Amino acid sequence: MSDHFDALVVGGGLLGCATAWMLAREGASVLLAERDQINQHASGQNAGSLHFQLEYRMMEHGIEAAKKAAEAMPLHLEAATLWAQLPTLSGENFEVKQSGGLMVAENSAQAKLLEQKTEIERSWGLDVEMLDQAGVQKIAPYLSSSIVAAAHSPIEGKADTRTAAPALARAAVREGAEVRARCEVTAMERTGGQWRVTLQEGAATRQVTADAVVIAAGVWTTALGEMVGSSLPTIPLALTMTATLRVPKFIGHLIQHAGARLSLKQALDGNVLIGGGWPARLMQTAGGEPNLSARPELLRESLAGNANAALAVVPGLNGIPTLRSWVGTTTVAPDQLPLVGAVSGKPGMFVATGGSAFTLGPSFAQALAALVAGRAPDTDLSSFDPMRFQKVQS
Repeated sequence: MSDHFDALVVGGGLLGCATAWMLAREGASVLLAERDQINQHASGQNAGSLHFQLEYRMMEHGIEAAKKAAEAMPLHLEAATLWAQLPTLSGENFEVKQSGGLMVAENSAQAKLLEQKTEIERSWGLDVEMLDQAGVQKIAPYLSSSIVAAAHSPIEGKADTRTAAPALARAAVREGAEVRARCEVTAMERTGGQWRVTLQEGAATRQVTADAVVIAAGVWTTALGEMVGSSLPTIPLALTMTATLRVPKFIGHLIQHAGARLSLKQALDGNVLIGGGWPARLMQTAGGEPNLSARPELLRESLAGNANAALAVVPGLNGIPTLRSWVGTTTVAPDQLPLVGAVSGKPGMFVATGGSAFTLGPSFAQALAALVAGRAPDTDLSSFDPMRFQKVQS
């Protein structure tokens, strides 16, 4: 095993695996270090939605908040293209299906909000159009007659969260990357123009150096920033998801709601996956801080609320047994925009996290690979500067 790498990628989720693969296929020597198992956390625990329209959480505080969230639309558009290409480019056969998405409205106020949202998205170049009630029923007759309008984007869809990140990890290894699970970063320091990093693998301690460090560690982003004296503020969230038993295919789109926390779709194997942002309870340490290593707790009211929202929109779900419900964790930044870019004052350190990190994982990874290689990313990252909160405070 080498002791020096062009890049150390911290985090073995979709983003970390994609970044390691993109760097390795450009010829970089790469070590990916994952503290637990590859794909164990957020990337493997979400429902796999590929939301390129603005989500409910980006709209619930009004149209001005939606306009701010839309600044990330170039990353959405880039991710939509990359997701379609990933299986072929990586040489891995994993499910990516972009058969279209609908954000639905059940009353006139929600429909008006959808119209405003759609105008914003179209101004950024997203392929999205408004449908009236008849138009909705024509393409999605499984939806309730209570749906009065919907915004339809043909590029939305889903990916298989069980297989996507491991597939990209395998692709990275084929390109020469070293991928290590149960390998935790315990210390980092900049010395001699390189990063010196201490890794703990079980009882063994390993010292490596790297020209660049990429933080792709989700809920551990803030702690890793603190390790090198940088403020990378994130807010951890625990969210509820449910899968039904397999049933014959009847839902053809990714479904969101303009006025409620709801996201649902049907996987290729027939399970209906239901989520949309209903909270679960994060455990806490003795000091009152989130315990990110402990399993979050499902909340009965979230399970009921999510199920009721789903049944109101897709009546055909009534009577389909639930297979399981679980909790996944994610992070958002205080302003709901991603953190993507260089960590100021820490040469050779880069970070990406926040918000729709599974959906945007490929575009985050492409930007990080460019930054590590010393290139300007295709997308302007100025709105996502990881140090923007420090600038506000100073």
